[in-house]
Amino acid sequence: MLSPKQKRNISRIIPFGIIWLVTGWVFLLAETVATGNQNLNPDSAVSLTIPVFIFASLAVTSVGLLVGLIELVILEKRFRHYSFKRKVGYKFLIYLLLMLVIQALFFPIASAIELNTSILNQQIWKKTLQFFQSIVFINTMFQISFHLAISLLYAAISENLGHQVMFNFFTGKYHKPRVEERIFMFLDMKHSTAIAEKLGHINYFNFLQQYYDVMTDPIINHLGEVYQYIGDEVVVSWKQEQGLNKNHCIECFKEIASSMNKTRNLFHQNFGISPEFKAGMHLGAVTTGEIGALKKEIVFSGDVLNTTARIQALCNEHDASLIISEELKDQLPQEITTRDLGAIKLKGKSQSTNIVAVEMG
Repeated sequence: MLSPKQKRNISRIIPFGIIWLVTGWVFLLAETVATGNQNLNPDSAVSLTIPVFIFASLAVTSVGLLVGLIELVILEKRFRHYSFKRKVGYKFLIYLLLMLVIQALFFPIASAIELNTSILNQQIWKKTLQFFQSIVFINTMFQISFHLAISLLYAAISENLGHQVMFNFFTGKYHKPRVEERIFMFLDMKHSTAIAEKLGHINYFNFLQQYYDVMTDPIINHLGEVYQYIGDEVVVSWKQEQGLNKNHCIECFKEIASSMNKTRNLFHQNFGISPEFKAGMHLGAVTTGEIGALKKEIVFSGDVLNTTARIQALCNEHDASLIISEELKDQLPQEITTRDLGAIKLKGKSQSTNIVAVEMG
């Protein structure tokens, strides 16, 4: 059975295959209309037949999926700290070299299918050589460059917006506001001001990057969505049914804590200090929709966010690393050990909210 991380990676790779397939069909349609479906360069180009079309569609989709796999598994992390210009430029050259290798492999196969002969036939390799010396090859490289440009643009936007947010934008899911039941976790670093003063601006920024990197897998593993990074605070959200299932929202915090403990020595080695944090959780109805004039964002609006933020602010007062509302606790399918903190009237609210501290033992 696939893990949440594997499912997420597959959902991020599939769009690359779709991009290459659709843009490939667009170019193919344009060429077919322009030439009247006649092969004007029979010595160096493959004629379009049904078997060749099927093979080409499968091949271009496979190449797109391969690009997506390489992007997510190998190149994304390696080029994370590069500027946008250098990142796209280096990736483009790497993929272009890869495409040359792939063409050298796929063209002889397509030619063999067209001519209904063995790939070892001398005629196939003569045609392949002529292809690499022809205008058809230049046209093919132009098309591949276009595929790569669209793919890298998608990758850059997806990396910055987040895959789920980008998907919601393109599908128009929140073009009209809708009410959802969601769980929120506001996770805040302790003593962040003192740490920032000690490390200085650049080191503190790198400290935050490593801090957020450690959280990434636990959030993915427990189906969370990062709603916002606000300085040293991260807001994680779940659809209510997903967050409650298997206590994912609580287990996410526990795994983050465990991951931070495992990397404590690395933080000390790199920065001379390791982070500590606290969090508050609550659930309730929010209105979700696109908002903004100069730029669009998908935002959550509702009392549950204010309440969660104020619950998190009580962690220091009660010497607790995680405080949740009793309302959330009562809906969890699996029991957790808690310490009752009583009914607390939060600032700006007319009704009291019962809260509990979650024991981490």
